[in-house]
Amino acid sequence: MFKAGFVNIVGNPNVGKSTLSNLLVGERLSIITSKAQTTRHRITGIVNGEDYQIVFSDTPGVLKPNYRLQETMLNYSREALTDADVLIYVTDTIETPDKYDDFLKAVEKLEIPIIVVINKIDLIDQPRLEELTEYWHEQLPDAEIIPISALHTFNTQSIIHHIVELLPEAEPYYDKDALTDKPERFFVNEIIREKILLYYKKEIPYSVEVEVEEFKDNGERVDIKAIIHVARESQKGIIIGHQGVALKKLGMLARRDIERFLDKKVFLQLFVKVTKDWRDKDALLKQFGYDVK
Repeated sequence: MFKAGFVNIVGNPNVGKSTLSNLLVGERLSIITSKAQTTRHRITGIVNGEDYQIVFSDTPGVLKPNYRLQETMLNYSREALTDADVLIYVTDTIETPDKYDDFLKAVEKLEIPIIVVINKIDLIDQPRLEELTEYWHEQLPDAEIIPISALHTFNTQSIIHHIVELLPEAEPYYDKDALTDKPERFFVNEIIREKILLYYKKEIPYSVEVEVEEFKDNGERVDIKAIIHVARESQKGIIIGHQGVALKKLGMLARRDIERFLDKKVFLQLFVKVTKDWRDKDALLKQFGYDVK
């Protein structure tokens, strides 16, 4: 008997959702930083066992949108409630559970199996954990509650075991060797954006989008040209830095990780372009790969 199904992962910002996704998939597919809104797209990771296939989908954190980009990000999370065989709702021991009541109410109405994962349990004592567990039992009475520490990989494998029990009987949806449905250039884009999130401070990372314009695999080396779009001229200056030092540093950091990801030498060219109000323009969001409704 073979089992296969779609397991969608949702949750609020900064609860360790993408860290958990990477642990479950066994590969680093979603970029991870301490900043909220790090994940902007819906990212698929595929786990194959001898008698099962789990298609994980990591979604952006649930937030109240202030511009079109954030509306698109929220739509990814809403869609994840409609096309899953199993839903994983990630919370933690820090966030205010009722912060996004509207989304949680939508989760409550689902008729599919739900797993509530309480992350960061290494930060609290047992009585507090029991309080949180009881709270989530009251909110989602039919859900399985699994406390974990993604940072210390504590109890994460029990999630896989429980998912397999819940999967429907089905044929695999992807080839056995498949890891994701995203192309290599998507992950190149994400690696560059991750370095921007880590290297630059304040509002700069949230006003930036990366577009891989050229991706040429010559066998032994991959030549990549990427455009860093910013919203204002002043942000362009910050990204480039004095005499181009900051952009050069960014390129070096990104190239190292891209080479590890592709397992090839990489020639990376980065350019910075001012694209005003790109976060609110549907045509540009579609150009950058967002599913605009």
